[in-house]
Amino acid sequence: MTALVNNLFNQVDNSIYSNAMTFMRQPLSFDPLMSDADVVVLGLPFDMATSGRSGARMGPTAIRQASVNLAWETRKYPWTFSLFEHLRVVDAGDLVYATGDAVEFTQKVEDATTQLLNANKTILALGGDHFVTLPLLRAYKKKFGKMALIHFDAHTDTYNNGSRYDHGTMFYHAPNEGLIDKERSIQIGIRTNYKSQNHGFKVIDAMQANDDSVEQIVQTIKQTIGDLPVYLTFDIDCLDPAFAPGTGTPVCGGLSSDKVLKILRALAGINLIGMDVVEVAPAYDSAEITALAAATIGVELLHLWTTKHKNLL
Repeated sequence: MTALVNNLFNQVDNSIYSNAMTFMRQPLSFDPLMSDADVVVLGLPFDMATSGRSGARMGPTAIRQASVNLAWETRKYPWTFSLFEHLRVVDAGDLVYATGDAVEFTQKVEDATTQLLNANKTILALGGDHFVTLPLLRAYKKKFGKMALIHFDAHTDTYNNGSRYDHGTMFYHAPNEGLIDKERSIQIGIRTNYKSQNHGFKVIDAMQANDDSVEQIVQTIKQTIGDLPVYLTFDIDCLDPAFAPGTGTPVCGGLSSDKVLKILRALAGINLIGMDVVEVAPAYDSAEITALAAATIGVELLHLWTTKHKNLL
């Protein structure tokens, strides 16, 4: 009987629908500081800074579940190497904080990120609304100093709304706190008002991004960021709602998933130091296509990090 139980329950799980608990089926570790991981996946289930439809707190779980649809491919096309042969990843689960306490959440994100970076690990953060990027950047600044930001979004998030906790204000506060160099930072996919702001970021708005070639876009990005350490943040609403309906503030006229993936792949070689994918709100999703897009973008970011830090260019 014991042998039968072991045979039934102690097997390597390669099926899609069972035990979909971690990102890309990578090991779960509640003590990532003691692991040998290069990258720690950290869920940030927070949406108290949302101005539109709430629900992004459920984003990390949805992204993880969708990622199992990608885990079967040991070498993801069109990359030329098998990611997990070169990269050690653990999923640390979700950050735990007192319900409704934005102050505690913000400090815990910064503290946890600081500890992981000091242990020579980096983070793929899964949001959560876009506010989560601000405490992440505070931690990265302590480790890396002057940084560039690559920001995919429908909105600039540079609004001076007077609120400390607002997912539209992070990139107003970040340069004012000295976290990023906005003259070496760039925003892609913007299709809400930004010209009246004079906010100082280089912008490739959605109309231009849809008309320009991938090569033109990537050239502009690389010329802007130079050789600075780069933090890349991806708000899923950069994608057109046809490709990502499950988000809090959808805006028509966005980029296709195909074009975004081509841009990300062409950025191989940049000095990527940190990354997040945010604003997935699964309650508004259809057939999990938004969660799948976010999971796919997360995997592409892991490939980007690996090409640079494991010398696989």
